[in-house]
Amino acid sequence: MLHQALQYLEELIAQGEHQQQDFKYRIQDAVKLARSVSAFANTDGGRLLIGVRDDGHLSGVRSDEEIYMMEKAATTCCRPASDISFETFQAEGRTIVIATIPRATRRPVCAVDEKGKKTAYVRVNDENIVASPIHLEIWKQDKASTVVMTYSEEETQLLDTLRLHPGVTLNRLVRLSGLSRYRVIKSLARFIRYDIAQMNYHEEQFLFALAPSQTDGQP
Repeated sequence: MLHQALQYLEELIAQGEHQQQDFKYRIQDAVKLARSVSAFANTDGGRLLIGVRDDGHLSGVRSDEEIYMMEKAATTCCRPASDISFETFQAEGRTIVIATIPRATRRPVCAVDEKGKKTAYVRVNDENIVASPIHLEIWKQDKASTVVMTYSEEETQLLDTLRLHPGVTLNRLVRLSGLSRYRVIKSLARFIRYDIAQMNYHEEQFLFALAPSQTDGQP
């Protein structure tokens, strides 16, 4: 049984940190951990391997206090509280805890700091990134369950701008389109929800472009 546990952990560790997995050497701050919980809950879900160093070596969970802080991060330090489950493994004489966070059905899940400020995060590759205004608008529209997709004159103008200037930031898209920031955010979120546009993270900023299906055959 111990051999199976070690083999399972080794398989997970071999994957490294990625979109749905993060290593935590130790838990000292529930508020900081809440950022990881928020990011996983708002994206594709994921797991935290607690007691594993960044290089993959096992350090082990040192006390029950760390498990308590993990629970606090998901419940007290997240709004709304995130689901979280724990599995404990013994390997190489050390205790390793795997905390699994499912993708939230109610998004955004925000991390709450010491001053009570709420911030939503998303997971991009192996990083926790502050959610953009577009993420927030997409989640807002998801709750409204809008299913009708029609194009206004302003939205056609925005599509033309994306076609001419692929891979632009939100601020630049606002300037190039000549539309209000409010209108660009609302329309861009709709385009992304319906796979008309896409959002990518590159060099610490979110960039927007038409989806490949919208550019096929374009000169």
